[in-house]
Amino acid sequence: MAASSSDELLQAHAELWSHTFSYLKSMALECAIKLGIPTAIHRYGGAASLCDLLATLPVPESKKSYLPRLMRFLAVSGIFTVDFPTTGECANGGADGTYRLTPLSRLLVDDGTGAGVDQCTNFSPFVLSQTNSYLVTAALHLFEWFESDEGSASAGTPFKMAHGTDLWTIMSRDPTINQVFNAGMASDTQFTMNFVVTNCNEVFDGVTSLVDVGGGNGTSARAIAKAFPHIKCSVLDLPIVINSTPPDGVVKYIAGDMMSLIPMADAVFLKHVLHDWNDEVCVKILTECRKAIPKSRGKVIIMDVVVGSPSEANYEGQVMSDLLMMVITSGKERDEHEWRKIFMDAGFSHYKTRPIVGCLSITELYP
Repeated sequence: MAASSSDELLQAHAELWSHTFSYLKSMALECAIKLGIPTAIHRYGGAASLCDLLATLPVPESKKSYLPRLMRFLAVSGIFTVDFPTTGECANGGADGTYRLTPLSRLLVDDGTGAGVDQCTNFSPFVLSQTNSYLVTAALHLFEWFESDEGSASAGTPFKMAHGTDLWTIMSRDPTINQVFNAGMASDTQFTMNFVVTNCNEVFDGVTSLVDVGGGNGTSARAIAKAFPHIKCSVLDLPIVINSTPPDGVVKYIAGDMMSLIPMADAVFLKHVLHDWNDEVCVKILTECRKAIPKSRGKVIIMDVVVGSPSEANYEGQVMSDLLMMVITSGKERDEHEWRKIFMDAGFSHYKTRPIVGCLSITELYP
């Protein structure tokens, strides 16, 4: 093999530094959200000086001199953009640059209604749900988990190794993390469902009743019910979720276990559910879904990742999600061949799949 050139070695060294410290991007992003930086910039009309931010953000005097360094990092990371004047400096140090929202940070603005900027979903709860200490600590056990000999990969996860139990048990014990996680899933779901009911409405043709399995606080079901008032929608989830969700008069909430019984409906809806489970459990869940729908006109609607090829734009996000599943669950993100196998094993006859938004695809599965 030919020796690397000096330029290649220098570039490799720089990239290695970037990869090594990339975890700081997630932590800085979490910090920015908790400090309310995107919202503060938005309230200044989408562009705020460093002096503006120092005067507005809830940072004590002893920490204000550190804020320019955080803002510089966030700008380099693409969260914000910055324009520096030729002169001018804040009293707390640092050039008094003007920081502006990017399309990414506009998704993190909290306008107090949950709609965010331009009526788009506020994704801050989603980020916070994925950067919580439980998940970060679990990821730190990845090598330890690989090194251990537990007989099979499904015998445990890095999450269980770190915390002694699974994510669902943690949420049942910790109301705060349960609320954070469900709020995060709801924000992501709101964005996705707004797209689906507008651009994929034919998926719901002929459906008069639908049960959202593992539907959390009902964000998906409410979006469907409001877009298609003729569809009677219900949500099935564990008691810990249902009991903490107030009735809304739009959908019916049912406490139960998808492993044992799913209420009858024209359609069963599964969003980000099956990737949490191994193939055997997925077949069991889908078998219960098949029992719940009419043989002649029923279907299962699945919104989940279908891993594509490395040449596709969303491939990196898909495989990152797969690694997250390996850390916290016994499940995985699947390619179309893997999906087809569990569909057929669960007794379904045919299906059709298409990409919709982000890393997600939508699948209509027929008995």
